[in-house]
Amino acid sequence: MSLLETFEPVGGDDRRLALSASGALGAFNRAGLLTAADVHIARTLARVSHEQDEDAVLAAALASRAVRSGSVAVDLADLTPDEGPLRDLPWPATDGWTERVAGSRLVREGALVVDQGLVYLQRYHHQEVQVVDDLRARAAQGPPPVDDVVLAAGLERVFPGEGYAEQRAAAQVLAHARTAVLTGGPGTGKTTTVAGVLALLAEQAAAGSERPLRVGLAAPTGKAAARVRAAVAGALGEILDRTPDPATRAVIEPLADVEALTLHRLLGWRPDSRTRFRHDLSNRLPHDVVLVDEASMVSLTHMARLLEALRPSARLILVGDADQLVSVDAGAVLADIVAGAARTPLASPVALARLRTVHRYGETIGALAEALRVGDADAVVAALSAGSAEVEWVRKGDVTAYLRPLVTRHARAVLDAARRGDAELAMRALGRHRLLCAHREGPQGVRTWNRWAETWLGEDTGLTFYDPMYVGRPLLVTANDYATGVLNGDTGVVVASQKPDGTPVRMAVIEGPAGAQRFAPGRLGDVETMHAMTIHKAQGSQAEEVTVLLPETESPLLTRELFYTAVTRAQERVRVVATEEVVRAAVARRVVRASGLRQRLGGAS
Repeated sequence: MSLLETFEPVGGDDRRLALSASGALGAFNRAGLLTAADVHIARTLARVSHEQDEDAVLAAALASRAVRSGSVAVDLADLTPDEGPLRDLPWPATDGWTERVAGSRLVREGALVVDQGLVYLQRYHHQEVQVVDDLRARAAQGPPPVDDVVLAAGLERVFPGEGYAEQRAAAQVLAHARTAVLTGGPGTGKTTTVAGVLALLAEQAAAGSERPLRVGLAAPTGKAAARVRAAVAGALGEILDRTPDPATRAVIEPLADVEALTLHRLLGWRPDSRTRFRHDLSNRLPHDVVLVDEASMVSLTHMARLLEALRPSARLILVGDADQLVSVDAGAVLADIVAGAARTPLASPVALARLRTVHRYGETIGALAEALRVGDADAVVAALSAGSAEVEWVRKGDVTAYLRPLVTRHARAVLDAARRGDAELAMRALGRHRLLCAHREGPQGVRTWNRWAETWLGEDTGLTFYDPMYVGRPLLVTANDYATGVLNGDTGVVVASQKPDGTPVRMAVIEGPAGAQRFAPGRLGDVETMHAMTIHKAQGSQAEEVTVLLPETESPLLTRELFYTAVTRAQERVRVVATEEVVRAAVARRVVRASGLRQRLGGAS
């Protein structure tokens, strides 16, 4: 989301309008640049700090707006538009604006912080500095002890031959680091590598202590946690097949039973706070190793909470694709850490290992993903135009009519299996195809395509779907429910079932970190229909076939990271629905989030 993106008021009672706001705040609010929440925060900070400078108060409102847009701070020098309707707003003079804010009462009283040329709300500056200080404090301890003889033997067994050379080199970096990042695109073998690293670290623990290795395995969402648990367990099974020694097998085997948790559950969810957890500076996590998958989705706030909860001696391994979409909340922590480590590798407090060779999908999808990663629009168009069975490009015509048979066929496969009561087959059918949208609303949004899918399915079968929990409904969980163990990002299907006495009933089968679970539909909390889903929600998951509906060029969500994330959800086939103009616009636009983290990690004070 761009900081200069505006909303269109829908009427005088629109809750985003601050009706009592006057002056610059009122003008910016009525123009749709600031919401009522931004105005309220700025006026509250001004009141408690006795700030009278309208330019400084406007900067506070824009800093609030920046956080809601995903940045942790605002660069005032980059804000004033050269054209368009926002140009006529009462913008302060750009020259010296940041300096004037730095001398304001808002800064003197600690409500705002001016640092790295950016204006921060105090909380986010504190978190950014804390993350850097914690990473440097961990690095100052030096590398953890490693038995190099045991490690060398383990590396050759776990990653044998030239086919594993890249993973073997990365594993060696991770094994010697107290804090490390493993990055690479989908299908480059990240999970195989981290499973091997866990096995190697378990061997290290067995060689130096009688206590087994305590591993914390986490991901930002329930779906990502389920995926990483299954993938790590599968990779460990392959490693065990290459491990004939019974004593070594006994050390590695318990790792396959490690439960993968959401980051919230790992830290210890508290009902009284959204940003504080049971595990913190005074109650550290017990683990020797904490591994966080899909770390690109971790916000600055949650990274700060994780780092402070780690024991100083614990290892931290962050795994993710730095080129994917970043956290929905403020910050682009993984991308900043990777950029900082790449810029000054010798001075970085974080060891960086990067995997580049793609093993998952075919040549054309790989070429498309790589062209998107590096931002080569001509190469993207060439990959889309290659005529490969792996990649299809839908550029013109009636998109709705074109996609109707495809969407109906996949929805029908889920429905038929669900009506037969075959939950396993219904879940497999659900995993064969994902229809991915950028927006939730609008003609190309998730809600519209879910309605189309249900309409077409009804016309195809003669059934009606008035009951929200109809048999065959694909489900996406949108909120954590710790009472049932159903977590945000879990997916499922409503299937036909029966009671012991033969009475027919419906059951919701949800696939989560603990595997498939059955619930009465009424026990579920926040769920949505999942004939279509947003690209953001698709992070951490894959499907055999993916159809990507890119938004129009004026959409603020149309970025290279969005396109790359969507394409790399596909295992075998990807279909892109967009004009060439939209494709080139997506490649040209990057997600830009104001942050000082990259500069601090790169050596700036």
